[in-house]
Amino acid sequence: MPDADQWSWDLPQHVESSAQSSSSAGDNPGSDPQQPRPRRAADAAEGDDFSRTVLLTIAGAVVPGLGLIAARRRLIGWIVLGVFFALFLGVTAWVLVDTPAVVAAAVDPTTLRAVAVGLIIIGLAWVAVVVVSHLSVAKGPMRRAQRIIAAALVAVLSFAVAAPAAVGARYTADQASLVTTVFHNSKNSNSATRPSSQPTHHRKDPWADTPRVNVLLLGGDAGADRTGTRTDTVMVASIDTKTGDTTLISLPRNTARMPFPEDSPLHKYYPDGFTDGNGDNAEYFLNAMYDNVPNTVPKDVLGKTDNLGADALKISVGDALGLKIDYYVLINLDGFKELIDALGGITVNINTYVAIGGNTDLHIPPKSWLEPGADQHLNGAKALWFARGRYGADDFQRMDRQRCMVNAIIDQAKPANVLTRYEAIAKAGKEIVKTDIPQEALPAFVNLSGRVKGGNVRSLVFKHGVNGFLSPDPNFDLMREQVKKSLGEAKKPPKKKSPKPSSSDNSSESTSTSSASPQSESAKDACAWDPEMAASAQKPAG
Repeated sequence: MPDADQWSWDLPQHVESSAQSSSSAGDNPGSDPQQPRPRRAADAAEGDDFSRTVLLTIAGAVVPGLGLIAARRRLIGWIVLGVFFALFLGVTAWVLVDTPAVVAAAVDPTTLRAVAVGLIIIGLAWVAVVVVSHLSVAKGPMRRAQRIIAAALVAVLSFAVAAPAAVGARYTADQASLVTTVFHNSKNSNSATRPSSQPTHHRKDPWADTPRVNVLLLGGDAGADRTGTRTDTVMVASIDTKTGDTTLISLPRNTARMPFPEDSPLHKYYPDGFTDGNGDNAEYFLNAMYDNVPNTVPKDVLGKTDNLGADALKISVGDALGLKIDYYVLINLDGFKELIDALGGITVNINTYVAIGGNTDLHIPPKSWLEPGADQHLNGAKALWFARGRYGADDFQRMDRQRCMVNAIIDQAKPANVLTRYEAIAKAGKEIVKTDIPQEALPAFVNLSGRVKGGNVRSLVFKHGVNGFLSPDPNFDLMREQVKKSLGEAKKPPKKKSPKPSSSDNSSESTSTSSASPQSESAKDACAWDPEMAASAQKPAG
């Protein structure tokens, strides 16, 4: 009997073909609805191609030129990659090797505008590279779902590379606008009192020849309901340019008889100081000088100047304190709340009730209060009342709060915080700040601000009836001595003394030490939370 192999050979061709067809159908799982259909080789290849397309598109976006190289468009790919790395390495090296030049560029309007345009061009070029890279690496036809996914991927990647460039260009343009609006080149502005030579970033240390810089900080109350500007806040920031140690010196707004040195042309008009002989006449207080001096003397009494009132204050305050005031910064307090909001608010300790509104003279009680509490975060409106609230408080309490607010702003103005809120800060700054600090000095001041944040901050507040100071008739010689001592304390802060039992052997030494009490105080200590004071605080009676 023939075996099986023999029978298979003896079958007619059409029967064999039919049998093979039947066998193939039986082995094909697709003929059985309960069996899954296997992945075809073509489907697998198509899926692999799409995965490759996605990965190379992403890689080409992260590292421009890489996708083009993978698509065998090597010449243009290497050119793009080379340009990308050249820019990256060049900027990195510039930042690391010549930081002062980078700082200078950050406050130079011409450079800033060029950078803004450059960022826009880079953003558009990068988007073009993303699109071209995708088209180059995409091989073969895609299914509809794959085309949708690919289009979405290219859109997301384009946005991811274009958005930072757009934001950078916007911030850079804002910075250029801020610098141009607030700060003016010394050749295009006039001041009778700022230094003739400015610190320059072309030197390793722009402050090498300036051991100390003194800046007059003025808070003006100009507004729609007021005539002119009253500088109710008058402070001097005296900064050691080597260490950043800073002393904030505050003068009461009602200080009378403010002096002018004999070598100043203003001494001719006010030989006995800014006074009519009556120490209680508000039109001759310190806060009235900004408006009233320019209204009573020739406009060119000091020579060419853009702000005679500020120059007069610089000369007079400097003479009163024994300091040479280099620059001034005037902040309009009506718009100050916008700056605080732009910074994200400030955090202060409130040890007593602070009125929001009210009028002590007219016996109109405030509508609400800032209540005592530690680490209270205030928005712009509340921060303004924290600095200006008068009901039931005197000017010296307000001065204490104002220096605490300045200290809080220094703390809040961290680089990361400023960067994330820069557009709002720049807009607020343009509207509320006036100064005679010239554009060319800005790089040096940016450098100095970093030292100030790392230095000691102390404060000296002149208060009526305290340490020999009398607002209607100040002893300016005594004030100068106190200022000189306080500047030394910023450089070497006095150690905190703890009560110790005295003995006969060291009684004289103890007496001598205790008599040399500090003239200034740490801003941090002065603005610290005082639970005992807060517990005893009461709202002033209406």
